[in-house]
Amino acid sequence: MTFNVVVNNQQRTTAVFAALAAPTRRRIVQRLSQEGETRVTTLARPFRMSLPAISRHLRVLEKARLIRRQRRGREHWIRPYAAGLEDARQWIAQCAAGWEFAFNNLDRLLKATQQKEKTR
Repeated sequence: MTFNVVVNNQQRTTAVFAALAAPTRRRIVQRLSQEGETRVTTLARPFRMSLPAISRHLRVLEKARLIRRQRRGREHWIRPYAAGLEDARQWIAQCAAGWEFAFNNLDRLLKATQQKEKTR
């Protein structure tokens, strides 16, 4: 893997986590994952903020590649983009595998120590 690919993956992963750090953006992503493609005005309805504020949140999510925006006439439609989560998912999977490996080693060590103490 080249250095540029690693850096780009890290930047995309950082962008995803930064985008999802805000509760409003997590709620937007959650709504989109449940409802699918939605108009911006419909998506903004349950939030107590202006349409420009929602648009700023959507731009962050779009920059992180978590949503896609399509313009149809005067309406903007937003859809979730699951592939945008892939770099973050891989990062989480690698961390989980490392933790699992470490915990398994610790478990084996504890069992071996307990066995030694029983035989004494």
